[in-house]
Amino acid sequence: MSFTDLSLEHFQNAYDVLKPVLRETPLVYSEHFSQLNHAQCYLKPENMQLTGAFKIRGAYYAVSCLSETEAKQGLVTASAGNHAQGLALAGQLKKLPVTIVMPETTPLVKVNNTKGYGANVILKGATFDDAADEALRLSQTEGLTYIHPFDNLNVAAGQGTMVFDILRDLPETDVILVPVGGGGLATGVAVLAKLLKPDIKVFGVEPTGAASLKTAFRAGHPVTLPSLNTIADGVAVKRVGDQLYPFLERNLDGIITVPDEELVVVFLDMLERHKMLVENAGLLSVAALRHLELTADTRTVSILSGGNMDVITMSSLVQHGLIARNRVFTFTVLLPDRPGELEHVAHVIAESKGNIIRLDHNQFISINRNAAVELKVTLEAFGAAHKDQIMQALKDAGYDAHVTLSTSIY
Repeated sequence: MSFTDLSLEHFQNAYDVLKPVLRETPLVYSEHFSQLNHAQCYLKPENMQLTGAFKIRGAYYAVSCLSETEAKQGLVTASAGNHAQGLALAGQLKKLPVTIVMPETTPLVKVNNTKGYGANVILKGATFDDAADEALRLSQTEGLTYIHPFDNLNVAAGQGTMVFDILRDLPETDVILVPVGGGGLATGVAVLAKLLKPDIKVFGVEPTGAASLKTAFRAGHPVTLPSLNTIADGVAVKRVGDQLYPFLERNLDGIITVPDEELVVVFLDMLERHKMLVENAGLLSVAALRHLELTADTRTVSILSGGNMDVITMSSLVQHGLIARNRVFTFTVLLPDRPGELEHVAHVIAESKGNIIRLDHNQFISINRNAAVELKVTLEAFGAAHKDQIMQALKDAGYDAHVTLSTSIY
């Protein structure tokens, strides 16, 4: 069946094709984020979908729409990771050869998972756009069928099928928040949501350092960003899809941009409160809640688009999240060079229920024996109030201690 527009029939056809393949990802009510944002907040956990992201929806459906000739030529695409895994699995299920071009900066877990689905992986360039140029070259020189990761109406239709699930689980949904990279997911979600429930609000969410759609809206057409600067690698795309832009312009109710530092604390909350690993791009829709004016009756759904993250990135986010929440901090103090001073400082911290993680003791900072030892202490606290309590206890004990900026626990 061939479609030239994103009609309800197009989405329904995609849903019928995908239902035997997809994993159910029912909505999760978040008491924590509901209390934090004074609304009724639900999560759509596509990080629990096959391949760990929503991308299997669009990839599998797009492959299903190919002619026999196009499919047999073999498939090629460019991807920062999640579309790569989606297309690789689609190719495996359809028994088709797949070549994936990924940026050299792609997290190792995404590279290895893509290879695990049987795809031929090529690493090229620093950004998605560099990888896309190479994928297009391979398509032209080797006759491979190019499946664009987002600027393709069949891909967008497949991605949008999750709205059927959302409105089945929560027909009263008032607001959907959707991460935006190239715009495939946002297009599918916004168009189908408006077709099924015209009064629903749909907001796209981008990182501040990769706001290609916000820039396009201001210009009135897609614009190529000169550079990208975000930890949300899954949406680090310089230009939104040209085919998709008119749909986004007509159906989105607005764009919210989120700075990277907000993703760090949301990552920690998601891990601790919901025991879910969600990659930075997938956290955009949760971080955006605080940027909306919501009421206690507003029912919101935040799409968690993926959960593919390497262990090193995860470790770094946990550290930065603890620091941002004042649950880990570092202070320095100059001590007299005499026995017992270090023990006294440790006693003050222990009495205040602080837990020392790291201690640096430098006796050679000064020749003044009254302030000759620099002590730098990193410790755990219960939060900002406990941190202030510990610092006050040190002051009361006669120490001129100062909190220092720290970006690492170790």
